[in-house]
Amino acid sequence: MFSSLITSRIVATLSALLVILVGSGAGMWQLNRADQKIRLGGSQAAKLQMPVLNANVYRLSLEQASERRILARGRFIPAETIWLDNRPRPIPDGGAGSAGQSGFYVMMPLKLDSQDAVVWVNRGWAPRNNENRTELPPVDTVDAAVTIEGVAFAHPGRVYELGQRSDAKASPRIEQNFDLAHEGQSHGWKQLPFIVRESNSTKKDGLVRNWPSATNGVDRHYAYAFQWFALTLAGLLFWLINGLMKYR
Repeated sequence: MFSSLITSRIVATLSALLVILVGSGAGMWQLNRADQKIRLGGSQAAKLQMPVLNANVYRLSLEQASERRILARGRFIPAETIWLDNRPRPIPDGGAGSAGQSGFYVMMPLKLDSQDAVVWVNRGWAPRNNENRTELPPVDTVDAAVTIEGVAFAHPGRVYELGQRSDAKASPRIEQNFDLAHEGQSHGWKQLPFIVRESNSTKKDGLVRNWPSATNGVDRHYAYAFQWFALTLAGLLFWLINGLMKYR
């Protein structure tokens, strides 16, 4: 029986072993990703319950502000706006909408009142014109001091990038990713060591801010893990049944 199952079927055995290893590894990776998101969501939920920090009063470090709620008052600098391309429309947990729709994150510096510094704000998501990439959607910006509330992050999220960064003097500036340190060096101004993702989803400025939670997509990881483990089981059963039939 050992000969029928293995010795005389080396190629089939190696192929089945490869399927089992790949399927099991991919399934475990999906389970680990789901576990990471659950732990990250728990950490963020706990930090969101902490008191709101005021960026105008304290000189906050990234460690102090990360994933905490932030208040900041100042004036936006629209001329320095950066449009982060290839960002999917944010859909909240359990929400409905076209999650596959691509657009921009609107990154705009806010000159802080009472401080000689700026903080970069992810003001929200705006749709992209699929016919003309450089035709930007209208976004309302108040020409006065405003108070924004949001959550501090190290960066607005990264996507795969090809080619070189665009010229900082180009207009409009359409980028794939945002480099906080690079912006500080190119502008020569003081800036806070984090970005603020604005939270107000009711403001009428043409932007979408229905941000999903960190645990968004956990069910999808579980579904992918099930598919990989099912593939692993199917490969094992095919190899075993085929070998038993040959043995008989």
